[in-house]
Amino acid sequence: MKLYAVRILVNDWLSACEFYEQKLGLALEFKDESFGWAEFDVGGAKFGIERVDENSSSEDQALVGRFLGVSLQVDDVQLTYEELQAKGVEFVSLPKKEDWGGTLANFKDTSGNILTLMSENS
Repeated sequence: MKLYAVRILVNDWLSACEFYEQKLGLALEFKDESFGWAEFDVGGAKFGIERVDENSSSEDQALVGRFLGVSLQVDDVQLTYEELQAKGVEFVSLPKKEDWGGTLANFKDTSGNILTLMSENS
């Protein structure tokens, strides 16, 4: 068994696709507007960006705009933070060195989902 994709539910699919491709710089591997599904390479597994329409179930809608518990590892959180902030990415926390030695910073996508930048030793 291996991880194929992490599904990220969004309410503005086109804007989210642009965010993950243009602002984060992830490689787009598949995109189909009729399905409301796109896949981005994140170094093995994929991010599946899935559209949640306003007529979707309240359970699906409740999964948009929350802390995802997904960490993207980078070489230097401070440098990546500065680059993404210059592109207009909204951060909800500044880079912070953790007691275990790594550094974390949280940011939002266009639907309010919160993801984490992480480096082991920076």
